[in-house]
Order: sequence, then structure tokens, then C-alpha cells
Amino acid sequence: MQHTYYKLPLNTSALISNKPVEKIQIEASIANYLHLIMTTRFGECHFDPTFGTAVWDVDFNNIASDNKLRGILIDSLVKSLKTYEIRLSNLEFEVHIEQEEINSKGQKSKIKKGVYILVKGVIKKINENFSYKEHFYIAPLSY
Repeated sequence: MQHTYYKLPLNTSALISNKPVEKIQIEASIANYLHLIMTTRFGECHFDPTFGTAVWDVDFNNIASDNKLRGILIDSLVKSLKTYEIRLSNLEFEVHIEQEEINSKGQKSKIKKGVYILVKGVIKKINENFSYKEHFYIAPLSY
């Protein structure tokens, strides 16, 4: 069965008026969906309150240990991505957490926790390796 994957953000006016809509490859579609899952708060999707990850749950939490934070994030990623991104198999995750100093123009430096996530797997449909990197800061979340 042939699948069509559309570029985000979706050009709905073109879609409604039956004009061509920009399409993307399966790799880009999976990357877009992984980003959506990782940056969605549990309960934000009204039709499925379990969609998302625990990133928002730990955003302002002062968890003393980076190892504990890493464990919470990996557990959440494993559960959510295995449930919602069914186009991937053999999933592997790496999560690194670093304290980073953020310098903004004309403002005081801020210290944030940088979260680096690497997701590896195999795209079932084409049996090819897939790798996706995500980086964002927590407290408060930004990317």
C-alpha cells in the first residue's frame, strides 16, 4: 500500500481547494512525529490523554540527580514511542543531560538543563536504519 506523507505545517488551504500539497519522505515524516510526541504534554491531546512524554512533568521539577531525570525521560520515551510511532522497530534511546549557561543579548546569563536525545531504529516499511536527534532545554522547556 502506497502512503503519502505531507510536509508540516500542512497547507490546508491548498488541500481544501484540491491543489497540490508538498509531500515529504517517510524519514522526515517520522522525524516530525517524534518531535511532536516529545514536545507534547500528557493530556494536551484531548482525544488521547496518554499521547506525549514526561518532559513537561519534569520541566520545573528540581530533581536532584541527572541520572534520575534521565531514567524518567527514557522510560517515558520508550513507552510513548513504542506506542505511537509504529513505523519504527528495534528502538534504542540515548539521553544526555548537561547544565548549560545561556547568554542572551543584554540579559543576564541563565543556567538551564540541556537535554540531548538520540533515537535509533529501523524503518519497517523500507528496512533501513533511522536516526533522530532532538535537543531542548528544560525549566522552562524551549528548543
